[in-house]
Formats: sequence, structure tokens, C-alpha cells
Amino acid sequence: MASQVPPQIFSRRRRIAGLRRARVRQAKRDAARYILDDMVEDVLDRLEFIRMSPTRVLVIGDWTGTLALSLRGGGSDVTEHDVATLDEEHPVESESYDLIVSLCSLDRVNDLPGALLHLRNALAEGGMMIASFLGAGSLVNLRRAMLAAEPDRPAARMHPLVDNQAASALMQRALFKRQVVDSRTLTASFGSLDRLVSDLRDQGLGSALANPPPALDKAAKARAGAAFLDTASDQGRVLEIFEILTLTGWKN
Repeated sequence: MASQVPPQIFSRRRRIAGLRRARVRQAKRDAARYILDDMVEDVLDRLEFIRMSPTRVLVIGDWTGTLALSLRGGGSDVTEHDVATLDEEHPVESESYDLIVSLCSLDRVNDLPGALLHLRNALAEGGMMIASFLGAGSLVNLRRAMLAAEPDRPAARMHPLVDNQAASALMQRALFKRQVVDSRTLTASFGSLDRLVSDLRDQGLGSALANPPPALDKAAKARAGAAFLDTASDQGRVLEIFEILTLTGWKN
């Protein structure tokens, strides 16, 4: 039986373009990077808690370089990649990593089960994978604003996101042992929809849909902006939630 080709929801070319744009935008003094910073801190906390000192590490997606720098300080041999240099939907060349960390990346691959299996195969026996990305509870106000922008026929403008239950099933399917999926939330306040979109672009989290719809016209943008502010506080700020899913699994 021929294997099924996964639907092409995301464009790797657009992901690479978004990453390059984010790196340019990071030159701004007030560029946002709080999501990746939180993920890096969380990974380091987990490694300290389990007292893991990996020898060979693969880090995917941390364009800040902070995680690799910290791990090298502890004596690890770290290889760094991003979407431009490593396609997670294909086998990883080496198969002997003690630790693989993927940040803000696996939620935008077309074949997530296959990508997880490739990462597991790249681990040495007893190795561990940690993958963090935005989960299904994220960006509630942005989704509401996009629906309000085109009330008659809303276009698919936002990424489909994975929830805890689906992530757990995918980890089992990829044959990880002792797999754990947990989530936490970050909350940030915004004075406008434009500021939220700017923060997402700063962090390489803009749209990477393979077939993006046409840009919103002026009237639709106005409706979206007004809808976004519907839940604003007395100070004119909207609280937006970023749910971070973290998938942890071992190969043994």
C-alpha cells in the first residue's frame, strides 16, 4: 500500500523567509523575543532538575544562540540548526545525540508524526528529546479578531495548532518511551492588534501557510483592530495568551 502524503499546510520557503525577517527585526532595541527566551529557560531548568549533562546535543530553532551557549558552558558538544539548514521532515544525518531540543519549529511541519520519528531515530540509546512550541490554547484574541475581519466568509489565516491529547498520541506513535506532554501559559498585554502582529514577526512566528489568502483590505483591518480591543481593560490593554506545549521523550 502506498504511503499517504501529508497535506501541505505549511511552506518551508515562507518559514525560512520569516526567520530571516525576524533576525533583521531583532536589531531593533525593542524587538520582542520573550517566547523563545522562556523556552530556553525552561529547557535549562528541566536539565538541571534531572541532572542531565549531555555530551552531544542538537539544538533546532533557537536563533538567539542562548541555549547552545549555556550548554557549551557545561561541556556539551552542540550542533545548531534552524529551518534553513535542517528539514525536520527528513532523516537527521547523525544518530548519536544524547539530547535533541527543538524550539518553535515542530508546530509548522506538514508531517509532524514523521518529524518526531526522525528526531527519535537521531538519538543515541537512552537519549532524550525536548520539543516546545505554541499549543492550541494560544492567541485566542487574535483568532477572534481574524473572524471579525471577514464575518461573511472568513479565510483560513491562522495556523492549526496541536493540543495536549494529540501531542501525547503523536509521541506514542513515534515510539518514544516515558513520554510526557505538559503545558504552561505566558500572558502578554497589547495596546493594539498591530503591536501583537509585530511581536509575532519579531520572533519568526508570522504566517507560514502554504496557500495564504489575500491580505486584508482597509475595512477588514479596521474591523479586526476594533474586535481585538473589545476585551481591553480600562487602561486599553488586551491580555493575549501563549500556550506553550513541551513534549519530552526518551529513546531506550
